[in-house]
Amino acid sequence: MFLRFLSLFFILSMVIAPFDLGAQSQDQKVTYKKARALQTSTAKKIVKVVEALERVDEEGKEDPDFETVKEILDELSEKKNNLRSYDRSVMWNYYGYLYFSEERYLDAMQAYRNLLAEPESTIPLRVASLYTLAQLNFVEEDYEEGVKVLLQWMEEVEIITAQGWSLLGQAYFQLGTEQSSASDKLDYYEKALESMLSAVQTAEIEEYKPKENWYVLMAACFSELESRIGKEESLYKQLDIYEILVNQYPKKLYFIQLGGIYGQLSRELDYMITLNAAYQKDLLDKESEYLALTQLLLLNNNPYWAAKVLEAGRIKKVPVIDEKTKEEKILPVVKDNEKNLKLLADAWRMAQEMELAIPIMEKAAKLAKDGQTFIILGSLYLSEDKLEEAVDAIEQGLKKGKVKDESQARLTLGQAHFELQNFEKAKREFRIAARDDDKKIKKTANSWIKYTENEEIRVKNLALRRDYIQSQG
Repeated sequence: MFLRFLSLFFILSMVIAPFDLGAQSQDQKVTYKKARALQTSTAKKIVKVVEALERVDEEGKEDPDFETVKEILDELSEKKNNLRSYDRSVMWNYYGYLYFSEERYLDAMQAYRNLLAEPESTIPLRVASLYTLAQLNFVEEDYEEGVKVLLQWMEEVEIITAQGWSLLGQAYFQLGTEQSSASDKLDYYEKALESMLSAVQTAEIEEYKPKENWYVLMAACFSELESRIGKEESLYKQLDIYEILVNQYPKKLYFIQLGGIYGQLSRELDYMITLNAAYQKDLLDKESEYLALTQLLLLNNNPYWAAKVLEAGRIKKVPVIDEKTKEEKILPVVKDNEKNLKLLADAWRMAQEMELAIPIMEKAAKLAKDGQTFIILGSLYLSEDKLEEAVDAIEQGLKKGKVKDESQARLTLGQAHFELQNFEKAKREFRIAARDDDKKIKKTANSWIKYTENEEIRVKNLALRRDYIQSQG
């Protein structure tokens, strides 16, 4: 996941801006060699090149005349041997710009190499060409050569920009992915991390916000360096970065990554808070995410909100591609299967919302392949004094079979019969439960048998007394 994500960021961040003669500030302090002047004939042609590049259409939109630019540059090139070195360097700069605009990257690279080979090229031209040449090497995936050129650029500039450091870091990371040796990989990842840290620090000095992909790359470096710095250290370093990302760039991926790290560190409460924050921002769109948050809320004694989250997942609809038909369907995120419905019902039960729990468990029972769900439903009915329903549900469960604890189910069924004063049926269920090898179950069952026998006698005596009183009346 990291590498695919990073590749996208890497390509998007490769904004190549070939050197523009007009881009130098008049107020900038010049520490280079004295500026050179073009020959008159060359200057006239370069003016026409600039005019062609700055052409706009009738609507005022940029509409560079590249054909004219090429014709003028070709005229200069035909007489390049008669031009001064500085004139040729300017010509090569515009060739580089032209080829780049036409996506002829190899030709552009050669143009910038030609510029760098000119002995009278000025430092501003050299510096800009080195940086652009490095970027072009990266676009062509020649990261080793690109790093070499970029390091040369760093030696020639007065100040290394944050963008320059980030470009170097991205290149080092890519080189790391290409290594077969584990040690070499880690060395490059360390260099990448150092460069990205410099990028962030420099950005702070330059007073602008570090870019999103810089943090992503740093997190990836710490992840890759786990074997060198230790798992716990790696996780805590990633934690720091993802906490920045969720605050500055609140995307789902970062919440999920942050939550996952909290989970690995056994910080379940923080994991829950993170997932809940993503839920509140409506970033969750997978069943597994809703189920994870529900379980975490239950674990942290928040059954009501656990149920609300799961209910929200049942309501939320997302597009899903049918694997067979390849057609798009709009379906709920959380499916109404037995497992999910039982979880929801259990959450409502724990929240003491029995009137909500029972209908959900009824739906789950209809989908059940075994009898366990009916047993649970019967227990819910019993807790709400729905005795006939409890008896019916538990009997269905026992008939379906595959009940996890049949003796406990018999005890529950016996209790329902007891409350209905079906004493013989109650004693029958208690006697079956008393055959269990579990001493606790056996003891409970025998206690119920005695209690039922006593209650049966008491009820009979009350009935006889009532009948006697009525006969005397």
